[in-house]
Amino acid sequence: MKHCLWALLMVLAAQTAEARIVTKTVEYQQGGTTLEGYLAYSDTVKGKRPGILVVHEWTGVGPYVKHRAEQLAAMGYVAFAADIYGKGVRPATPELAAKEAAKYRGPDRTLIRARAQAGLDQLARFPQTDPKRLAAIGYCFGGTAVLELARSGADVLGTVSFHGGLDTPNPADASRIRGKVLALAGADDPIVPPPQVAAFQQEMRNAKVDWQMNLYGGAVHSFTNPDAGNDPSKGVAYNAKADRRSWEAMKAFFAEIFGK
Repeated sequence: MKHCLWALLMVLAAQTAEARIVTKTVEYQQGGTTLEGYLAYSDTVKGKRPGILVVHEWTGVGPYVKHRAEQLAAMGYVAFAADIYGKGVRPATPELAAKEAAKYRGPDRTLIRARAQAGLDQLARFPQTDPKRLAAIGYCFGGTAVLELARSGADVLGTVSFHGGLDTPNPADASRIRGKVLALAGADDPIVPPPQVAAFQQEMRNAKVDWQMNLYGGAVHSFTNPDAGNDPSKGVAYNAKADRRSWEAMKAFFAEIFGK
């Protein structure tokens, strides 16, 4: 009997070990442009589950945003790293990234909103996703993208910006925001300076949005990315405390909007 019980336990352990995060590269379309996103979900979760749209930094879909999608999948969500730039458009230098990002951050935000919405629509179509429970998060450039998505009136329960640009040429559009907003920013970020932070806060107040904002002391731009280096004097640097605290804030936010 003991031998049989031990064998059963070994089988169960082996099955648990085989549980994995499923990942897939997914092509989809927006306005005649082919986009290439990255899907991640856990094969241990049964049935439909909340979906999280993840939008990349200014370098496009790459290892960093894919890792974040996999982390969310391990938490039980369906995560889809959307592609704003288009298939194969992956800027290799800061100069090229700045040039590409500028195409979407001008006074006309129509395209960045459309590309983010295309990613959200794709996320909702996956059979694992509960289309009634969606949220969007973004990093740096991606933070700008998801805030613009929210301002467009997208059907998301929540939006989280990690060290994203908070400015917009259309502050009145905040009245169209349907879900809650969480902005996570470095208190010493020179790229998102205090006047921009203050303008964002006033925008949220004027529109009566259910919003929160965390400022992390000592943190500058890109504080969640270990590849950002460790010299805050450059205005871009990793901050382990802010990284951990912001991720925990996101988790609490998701628990609020999705429930347990």
